[in-house]
Amino acid sequence: MKNIRKQNRKRHANRDINNWPRNVDSTRITHINDGELDFYRRRAMYSSVVLAFFFIILITRLWYLQIQQGDAYTALAENNRVRHLEIAAPRGNILDRKGREIVTNRPSFNVVWVREKNRVDDALLKKIASILNIEISELLARTRKMVGTPGHIPIRLAEELSWDQVAYIENNRMELPGIKIEVVPQRVYHYGNLASHLIGYLGEISPKELTSPSYAGYKSGDMIGKMGLEKLREKDLRGEKGRHYMEVNALGFEQRNLKGLEPLPGNDLQLTIDVDLQQTAEDLMMKDNKSGAVVAIEVNTGRLLVLASSPVLELDKFLGGISTKHWKAMLSNPHHPLVNKIVQGQYPPASTYKIVTAIAALAEGVISPENSVYCPGHYRFGNRTYRCWKKTGHGAMNLKQAMAQSCDVYFYQVGQRLGVNRIASYATRLGLGRKTGVAMEHEKSGLIPTSEWKLRRYKSPWQEGETLSIAIGQGFNLVTPLQLALMTATVANGGTLYKPGMIEKVRDPDDHIIDQFEPTVLDRFDDQGSNLEVIKESLIEAVNGRRGTGRRAKLENIIVAGKTGTAQVVRLKQYKHLKEEDIPYKYRDHAWFTCFAPAQHPEIAVTVLVEHGLHGGSVAAPIAKAVLKKYFGQRANKPKQ
Repeated sequence: MKNIRKQNRKRHANRDINNWPRNVDSTRITHINDGELDFYRRRAMYSSVVLAFFFIILITRLWYLQIQQGDAYTALAENNRVRHLEIAAPRGNILDRKGREIVTNRPSFNVVWVREKNRVDDALLKKIASILNIEISELLARTRKMVGTPGHIPIRLAEELSWDQVAYIENNRMELPGIKIEVVPQRVYHYGNLASHLIGYLGEISPKELTSPSYAGYKSGDMIGKMGLEKLREKDLRGEKGRHYMEVNALGFEQRNLKGLEPLPGNDLQLTIDVDLQQTAEDLMMKDNKSGAVVAIEVNTGRLLVLASSPVLELDKFLGGISTKHWKAMLSNPHHPLVNKIVQGQYPPASTYKIVTAIAALAEGVISPENSVYCPGHYRFGNRTYRCWKKTGHGAMNLKQAMAQSCDVYFYQVGQRLGVNRIASYATRLGLGRKTGVAMEHEKSGLIPTSEWKLRRYKSPWQEGETLSIAIGQGFNLVTPLQLALMTATVANGGTLYKPGMIEKVRDPDDHIIDQFEPTVLDRFDDQGSNLEVIKESLIEAVNGRRGTGRRAKLENIIVAGKTGTAQVVRLKQYKHLKEEDIPYKYRDHAWFTCFAPAQHPEIAVTVLVEHGLHGGSVAAPIAKAVLKKYFGQRANKPKQ
């Protein structure tokens, strides 16, 4: 049996050998098989290395995402589940010097639409338009602005809903899918348009403002100050927004309310302005539709008590955005309500400037109080005759008489002796021809001319005859009402020019004072005490003397010192034959009156400008008198401590 098996194996082996190719070496076959084996081994090893490399990368990435960045991605995931809406903060209140509220806040109800299906629902908009009694075209215009935005972002359809409209929408919420009531703080003006140019107004932030670094952190739709203190003290008044957190579904729509963060109100501004005095000034300017400005200031501190520009701005027209109709009406108004005449109006100071000329003349020794000048009603200089306002002349005039009766001929001659440059140097030290630094927008510097200025501006030399016009406040001279008030206060207090201020205190929501007014001295006339006393006596005579031009500002128990001025707008010979009231409005003279009281121990200075008011003594002086009377009446009625 064993032999048979051996024979079979041998037979098979021989058969395989016999089938080999004749030219094949058996040793070579063995080597080929070993090479192929090594190749497959190497390929398996390389594949294992590559797989191991990718596994290492995958594990490293998983470690980075889950361990290193786990908190960040957890927060992102949470944000996909929890959303927040910002809640506008109530702006800070604005108060007067006695703590009376001028501007505060109240809740305003707006209607917003959250588009669940992210499409415009015409039937729903028609129903809302009917409820709100507005044109559907207005609602469609608002929705078009939000085309392409996610449906969970609300569209504000209307502002300032009435209580009846709010109640109806709340009671019919099931029939108004996606319609909600939004409550936001709205400004309340307790005294109407009082101090409107000072307070300013709010408006929605513009795309251009959003790109400004000054408004970093603001978003589209935010309300910001557009003018006045609302703009200049935006950082104080704004406050910090709150947040309303909500749980949302995969589409971003609200499912459940979560705990939120309450907004922090802005800081309160307490002004130096006195509501009663401000109201008195504005009421008198509004009478007969006067245009101009009234400024009252504490002479010993620089605190501003009245800042009235007329006509006032209608602040309620700016709530929610002013209409094109009202904006165009203001632009076309000949009284220019958009101009803050307190600091933006520039006018010839007229005879009020004689105060400057007199101070310069006394300081430079050009005149003495007793020197007299004869006034025949005109003064001949060169080939021109300069007229006095009194055609028949004043006769012999000393300084006190010339100031009281506002004699032009006297100051023509004094100005000629001084020269324009010496007059200008004293005017500048008194605060004219330069910005005061008050916290009001677009303040103008006015103009106090010099010979160098004219050469630079007109490329022609100064003419001596021009000095005569400058000496009585005409010619190139331009001042603002605030500048003239500061000049008057400087004369009243003995020579100290204060920087005007209007913010008494700034308080945070916890009633802590974070800033308050401190008097700031800009300039001093330390060596002009006796000369300023002479000027005071002259100004007392101007109001209380028998022939004084400011007699209509006289008070019974308080001695007032003041000066009138009638600023010529343009010299038109064709209107000389007409009565003053028949002269076209835009060609009439401006009316000035500036004063202080009590004359011997001054507390308050008042300056009044009435544009095209014709005469300072008859039009501007009574307004100043009313403000003074109110001021001293308050003091007399103040209860004793």
